[in-house]
Amino acid sequence: MTHYVDGFVVPVPIDRLDDYRRIAERAGEVWLEHGALQYWECVADDVKPGKVTSFPQSVQLKDDEIVVFSWILYNSREHRDSVNAKVMEDPRLKDMMDQKNLPFDGMRMFWGGFKTLLELPNAGGPR
Repeated sequence: MTHYVDGFVVPVPIDRLDDYRRIAERAGEVWLEHGALQYWECVADDVKPGKVTSFPQSVQLKDDEIVVFSWILYNSREHRDSVNAKVMEDPRLKDMMDQKNLPFDGMRMFWGGFKTLLELPNAGGPR
């Protein structure tokens, strides 16, 4: 079975990372409750600026910020659309949708939905 993934790249001020984590935990609980299969939030560790493009350049990263890469896993695009419709109506997230309440610059965040090209499930660990 192949899956569908929503991916996000977000510039987060380092001094607001705990605030971001709090809203991400709340958002993740809501997405999972409404049917998402997995929810991940990852903080940049090895994402140096490139010569042409990179994660930092993609969000116009400032010196006091860090890149967060996130993704949500679904069974299919139809499943994603159904889950997201429920999530967008969930009152627990209404305040998070307001730009003034975000602990990051939402105008520099980017996202998209992706169909699986190749999926190699781990069948018991390293080989």
